[in-house]
Amino acid sequence: MRPRCARCATLTVCVAVLAHPSARAQSEPDPTLGYDYAEMGTARQLATAGAQRALSTSLSAMFANPANVAMGELYHVGAFAQLWPEADRQTYGAGAIDSLLSSSDLAGGVVASYNLQDTDGIDREWTDVRAVLAYPFSESFALGVGGRYLSLKQGGVGPLGASLASSGLPDEAIVRELSLDAGATFRPSEALAIAVVGTNLSDPGHGFLPTTLGAAVGYGRREIGVEADLVLDFTTWDRTTVRAMAGVEALVGNHLGLRAGYRYDGGAKGHAGSAGVAYIHRELSLDLGVRRLFSPDGITTIAVGFTYHLEATALAPTPADTF
Repeated sequence: MRPRCARCATLTVCVAVLAHPSARAQSEPDPTLGYDYAEMGTARQLATAGAQRALSTSLSAMFANPANVAMGELYHVGAFAQLWPEADRQTYGAGAIDSLLSSSDLAGGVVASYNLQDTDGIDREWTDVRAVLAYPFSESFALGVGGRYLSLKQGGVGPLGASLASSGLPDEAIVRELSLDAGATFRPSEALAIAVVGTNLSDPGHGFLPTTLGAAVGYGRREIGVEADLVLDFTTWDRTTVRAMAGVEALVGNHLGLRAGYRYDGGAKGHAGSAGVAYIHRELSLDLGVRRLFSPDGITTIAVGFTYHLEATALAPTPADTF
């Protein structure tokens, strides 16, 4: 077993190498962009370019804002997958949330994903497990906290060749860590939502679990939802960077959901556009989302998802809960 100091040094250098411009010039596309700041998510999130911190529900809330797990009466289970052709990444996940059955109004959920990236290059493999507890202090205000466990291996040859820093630790996790997320959502009216979310607040100190602070404003009714998010990333790059995103959703004919979004990444100086469709029924929903990063590297992400609404067996969900 390697000394802990060696593992920490390896992790620090490895993150710095992959984030440095000279390293990116040798690796196309940039592994940092393929990793996507550890922001795993659903097809709905992808289709709205990640603008979900204020209006997210169901499994999307597990990734976007833990407080929103409590904003509704839901009992959902679901599965999702992402494919990144250019970045050679695959993500497969499943989860469940319950904000209906507890007599104390305490809501909770758990979601896990298994991920592979660039198996012919850096050969990155990781498991991401998240658990959330949230409480609605009133119909207009909720707080949520989430614990995240990340176990990540990187056994391939990186941009510096076969070296301890560039290749990681073969057959050994370079990250095995717990971190903390927290969020708050305030609804001054039925349609307006304001949210603040912090991720990895335990400050792991590396880009595999970047510490971020996000704020969002959303306006949502049965037929349409519009949201804008702003995120500060304190860890991934060599300076504090900004990601800005906006998304729109529309419900057509009670069952067809149409989505679109845009994201600007101040760290990578990149622009991305996204779109998606969904079939939404009282008992289930099927989602498809596509995002295209236009610069600096052309990277496409395709996401699919399925959610089963268990509460429909006893209680008809409201439109806001299933949209």
